[in-house]
Amino acid sequence: MTEPLRLGIAGLGTVGAGVVKIIRQKAALLEARGGRPITISAVCARNRVKDRGVPLDSYDWEDDPVALAQRDDVDVFVELVGGSDGPAKAATEAALRAGKDVVSANKALLAHHGQALAELAEASGSVLRFEAAVAGGIPVVKALTEGLAGNDIERVMGVMNGTCNYILTRMESAGLTYDQAFAEADGLGYLEADPNLDVGGIDAGHKLSLLAAIAFGTQVNFDAVELEGIGCVSIEDIRQAADMGYKVKLLGVCQMTGRGLEQRMSPCLVPATSPLGQLEGGTNMVVIEGDQVGQIVLRGAGAGEGPTASAVLGDVLDIARGTRVSTFGQPSANLSKAKPAKTATPAPYYLRLVLLDKPGALAKVAAVLGEAGVSINRMRQRSHDQNTAPVLIVTHKTTRAALDNALAAMVGTGVVEGEPVALRIEQV
Repeated sequence: MTEPLRLGIAGLGTVGAGVVKIIRQKAALLEARGGRPITISAVCARNRVKDRGVPLDSYDWEDDPVALAQRDDVDVFVELVGGSDGPAKAATEAALRAGKDVVSANKALLAHHGQALAELAEASGSVLRFEAAVAGGIPVVKALTEGLAGNDIERVMGVMNGTCNYILTRMESAGLTYDQAFAEADGLGYLEADPNLDVGGIDAGHKLSLLAAIAFGTQVNFDAVELEGIGCVSIEDIRQAADMGYKVKLLGVCQMTGRGLEQRMSPCLVPATSPLGQLEGGTNMVVIEGDQVGQIVLRGAGAGEGPTASAVLGDVLDIARGTRVSTFGQPSANLSKAKPAKTATPAPYYLRLVLLDKPGALAKVAAVLGEAGVSINRMRQRSHDQNTAPVLIVTHKTTRAALDNALAAMVGTGVVEGEPVALRIEQV
């Protein structure tokens, strides 16, 4: 009989418990597909007595994830602890140094330490897999590293945070304000303990940086991701976008240009009829454009017990089969340090600003835009009160740098109240 593949699972939250359930319920199927039995030697979590909805008494318990990672009866260390440093990092490094393979769902850890961990894995002859770290149950890491390996990737983009997509969808469908939709998402348990990880774009930015590394053969550089959250988006923006045939999405885009690697995560307008525009609720979508295949669209559950545990088991089964793939699709020594590039690809922009009700206010704004080289496609002034007048502008294609220059100059006109909102209109 073929020797079993023995797992040590650190972290028994939603995903960890889901992994245990699948292994217990689908043992025969996993063995048939992996070519050997998949078993659990030991587990580790902060709370030993918590009811996780699955029996754990047949597994050894470790209080320290590092000790779990170093056990002789563990072949694969499954890291589901979370966090970019601390126990997750220490245990992952310990497992790799001990020559064990690692499967992780930890996007923060890999976004901040991916290159060093990839080098450590190769030095010890181990593999480090992280399908579950990006887009939940969508097999996008496998698609990029294996299925699309014969392509030069031209662009990767997508909606990679279900919580933000839920908030924006509810604002549109129910006419909720941002604060109301945020509170609803919080009440449903969708938000991270630090909500800014979600609504600030950080969580999705981690994922984007990992996909960029695979797609373009570069070292992970999360610090180079341009981040803008959805807190600036109002119900007015949602409605105006709909009137123009667009939806607002927190959209991640990465592409290699002659200036360097562009990576940005920001709220954008996308055509309502596009696959991204039709994406609702907590679902994720990743769009990959390759020189041989054209455009590939991957859509599915971006989080949750079943989808994320499914991704973990996909990596485990590859290891069981003997599939050995470099962490980011090629040896770490081949990964280049990409020059970070601010987004300069021209696009139209949607602007919302509040003007003081003064003579010549619109003319001053138009002049500032013109001086910065930003051309106005259309402009609309909404109903106003005694002191202010909301104005909506859609520009012709321009660069973000030119637009930022114009927005900075508007401060000196004395006719703009508050911070203007600028959303890129992305053609997808």
